[in-house]
Amino acid sequence: MTEKSNDLTGAVAAALQKVTANLATFSDVYPHDHTVHNIYPPRKRVDGYPAGSNVGWTTGFWPGMLWLAYELTGSPDYRQAGLMHIERFRQRLADEVDVDHHDLGFLYTLTCVAPWRLLGDTTAKDTALQAARHLLRRYLEAPGILQAWGSMDDVQQRGRAIVDSLMNLPLLYWAGLESGDAHYSRVAFRNACRLRDHLVRSDASTYHTFYFDPVTGAPLYGQTEQGATDESCWARGQAWTIYGFALSYAYTRDAGFLHAACRVADYFLEHLPQDGVAYWDLIYTDTSDEERDSSASAIAVCGLLELSKWLPVEAEARRYRAEAWRIFTSLYKHYSTAGLPASNALLLQGVYNKPGGEGINEGNLWGDYFYLEALVRLTKPDWQLYW
Repeated sequence: MTEKSNDLTGAVAAALQKVTANLATFSDVYPHDHTVHNIYPPRKRVDGYPAGSNVGWTTGFWPGMLWLAYELTGSPDYRQAGLMHIERFRQRLADEVDVDHHDLGFLYTLTCVAPWRLLGDTTAKDTALQAARHLLRRYLEAPGILQAWGSMDDVQQRGRAIVDSLMNLPLLYWAGLESGDAHYSRVAFRNACRLRDHLVRSDASTYHTFYFDPVTGAPLYGQTEQGATDESCWARGQAWTIYGFALSYAYTRDAGFLHAACRVADYFLEHLPQDGVAYWDLIYTDTSDEERDSSASAIAVCGLLELSKWLPVEAEARRYRAEAWRIFTSLYKHYSTAGLPASNALLLQGVYNKPGGEGINEGNLWGDYFYLEALVRLTKPDWQLYW
């Protein structure tokens, strides 16, 4: 076997060992957004909901990992565990438990679109379509964006779009195809266009969030929530754009998205430290004592692999695949928990929100999910993605 094959085999085995161990721990509760001293506890008690409840924007990543593990192994244990989450997420939507935000794509693509694609589960399909309809409530026609946060009349949040929404748009593209209602796809396309045209700066770095006038639609200004400054480049946001624009191209074949994906990918790659794993903001370099964000690099690996599928010039596609492999190898050898039985995460040294003092130098759920997705992509090149 080649060194690459050995690394991939070892990484898959180590990751599956963690997911299997977590099956018992998180059979009826959800893990917290990030580890605490490298261990995921159940989600914190919040807003009257007990610890481990299905609230927050990250709970879909754990079921998403179960479906990835099922694809890697065919094990009925993963399949049965994944199926249990469909009803939980259906009920969450019916009760409108923390669903008034743009992250319904993260929640329902991985918990419901995935089992529909894999198993043809009609309850999962219907639930995902309901989630897409709910997401449309956040659409502002004049600016053509999904408002990220807050009630739709919140003066502090009205007209605010966010880079992460690019990864929530596939739920709408999918709903448009499944329902035959072009309005879903039109909303997704307009949101992606507005972010491409205004959230991406001239040098191909990105704002974390961007405000539009909700009445006239005029672009106003960019701002950060989790980056170092408003004008810096938050690493995870840049990674979302690589993957998000590649996915918008996959659904629309609009050449502007492919061009944008290449531009933001090149900026990300040009601002990586020597080992290929990003600092939490791309303004930092190897002379910095700032923390890395392994999750940003895991997302970027998936984005680069997706982008490489659509490039007409094989040399360019090969370059992005090589960069994806370089970053993945570093994640596996230096940031994964392979050989570290004390942690129940897959990846360590992530950052949730440095300015907010949350989840710094810890594992996080999305980092684990996208690391496992990267393993599936590298193991199964013909993998039918959930997004």
